[in-house]
Amino acid sequence: MASSSSAPTTPSPSFTARIPLPPSGDSPPNVESNSALVPIHIVTTASQLPAEFLEPSPQDQFIIGFDCEGEDLCRTGALCLIQLAFPDAIYLVDAIEGGEALIKACKPALESNFITKVIHDCKRDSEALYFQFDIKLNNVMDTQIAYALIDEQEGKRKRDDNISFVDLLADLRFCGSIYIVCLHPGISYDEKEEVRVLLRQDPKFWRYRPFSERMVRTATDDVRFLLYVYHRMMVNLNERSLWHLAVRGALYCRCFCVNNNDYADWPSLPPIPDTLKVDGNDLEEEILSVVDIPRGMMGRVIGRRGATILTIKEGCNAEIVIGGSKGPPDKVFIIGPVKQVLKAAALIRGRIIDI
Repeated sequence: MASSSSAPTTPSPSFTARIPLPPSGDSPPNVESNSALVPIHIVTTASQLPAEFLEPSPQDQFIIGFDCEGEDLCRTGALCLIQLAFPDAIYLVDAIEGGEALIKACKPALESNFITKVIHDCKRDSEALYFQFDIKLNNVMDTQIAYALIDEQEGKRKRDDNISFVDLLADLRFCGSIYIVCLHPGISYDEKEEVRVLLRQDPKFWRYRPFSERMVRTATDDVRFLLYVYHRMMVNLNERSLWHLAVRGALYCRCFCVNNNDYADWPSLPPIPDTLKVDGNDLEEEILSVVDIPRGMMGRVIGRRGATILTIKEGCNAEIVIGGSKGPPDKVFIIGPVKQVLKAAALIRGRIIDI
């Protein structure tokens, strides 16, 4: 895993954070031996970022924690901040002060196959990057998808039942106690809920400059545990699930970005590994399908209190995503095995024409 040691000298950071180190064995977490105190850099120019991030190379492949913040983040909600977690530093990339030039400097890394971006639920982040900066987010490890796949392996979960990031961090299998011992003094689960309430009350929260201590802490907490969670999850995924993780991550990235079923200009999807192409294996290619909903008909698809869409979800093994208040308002996105996606699309179209 790359470090940020090749980054140019920057002013001494005003903030630091503890990053949990990759797990070793089942020993109980200790705040000193299981974590590292690292600087938090607020980035306003590309020269403040590590060289290996700005110029991805097949000779230097590595993994980072990744997230975005914005004003009601989506295709139209302004992206204000990108967070990058390296093993020895956290970078808060300021899209407000650095502007388009700074975010475009991140484009090679965010589209690169050589840098794995660990993120929790990449759909809206990818949408904002695509529509606002023409960046096609690629090569993600989505912890929301990974969590679902691990539960599927253990027979615990149905498709389309997604975990929140806070609940993921509280899960003892993947973070749990290390999350508690690494918490910044004074922070708590309650504070994260307070920030969510604040964001609803003031959508411009991420636009304010200079960054407040709360803004820095909140942004940092969304990425500093991701590398630890990545290592805890990857050892629990079998070969079949690892392929699902890669292909679904790619489909999630383009979910809100495509307007039809033609996404040929995006990177190709990972093929089914030859080792999984054996007799009796029911593994099937996975796709993303976009269903256009006529104006005024989305209510018929969703149903009273969501009853209709829930019935459709229960009738097929595919994930069905609706834009909701952020939009797009006239499309339904379906991700899953080809036959299940076609089945879901047919059920949705049936609701449209059913009088």
